[in-house]
Amino acid sequence: MSVDGVGTEEPGWEVDPDDESGAAVVAAVGRQIKLWREAKGLRAAEFGERIGYGEDLIRKVERGARIPRPEFLDKVDEALAADGRISAMKQDVMEVRYPKKVRDLAKLEARAVEFGLYSTHNIHGLLQTDEFSRALLRTWRPAYSPEELERLVAARMARQSVFERSPAPDFSFVQEEATLRRPHGGRMVLRRQLERLLEVGELPNVEIQVMPTAHADHPGTGGLIEVLKFGDGSAVGRSDGDFNGRPVSDPKRLRVLDLRYGIIRAQALTPRESRAFIEQLLGET
Repeated sequence: MSVDGVGTEEPGWEVDPDDESGAAVVAAVGRQIKLWREAKGLRAAEFGERIGYGEDLIRKVERGARIPRPEFLDKVDEALAADGRISAMKQDVMEVRYPKKVRDLAKLEARAVEFGLYSTHNIHGLLQTDEFSRALLRTWRPAYSPEELERLVAARMARQSVFERSPAPDFSFVQEEATLRRPHGGRMVLRRQLERLLEVGELPNVEIQVMPTAHADHPGTGGLIEVLKFGDGSAVGRSDGDFNGRPVSDPKRLRVLDLRYGIIRAQALTPRESRAFIEQLLGET
């Protein structure tokens, strides 16, 4: 987006006013940029011209109203001859560029050694391709702005780094059959999504199972179930149909979710049968 004829895009994302910790980090980065700019004797408009952005956007970043992109920080660092001091802030910014709810979830996933994930309406976010995720999020209402949509897709893709952890956690996914048939984004997007499921399912620490629609009598009709277990023996879980959908860590409540997930897993197709089922769907798509 051009402002006053300068620049081609906005240098970041809007700050969530409810994200106090993230807003504090962004504000601190903005203050540092302003101090460096003023120390060089540059006006905001002049500085914006040097790095290809409008004055209004420079001021937004400096007052902490925009989360700067990594490439923006690199341009600022070079223009102000900061010798990497501003570029070094990229790590701090990367940790707050995603919505707080997503960051909190990612922190839990980063600690977990065992995942039990049952999905009823959509393919689980950890299994989605970026194009499938984008098409899915476009269906939500009220609609996301293009900027917010891309931010959410990027956050979802970043969470998938959990598959690269060492030592690797154990994953158990159970997907309702309907989630594998709904063609978000069209036939080719769905095909690539099914191929992704087959690819992830080959990992030795991942089991993907399908719950056929014909299996009507199982305790998953209340909605999504997620149980994450940690190395110290603690756990956290949540379910759409229980505890107001909020995460719980109380052993009695976790036992309920664990029991339901165990039954669901037992009643679903085995991992081998599920792979054959997904391969059949892929052939039909």
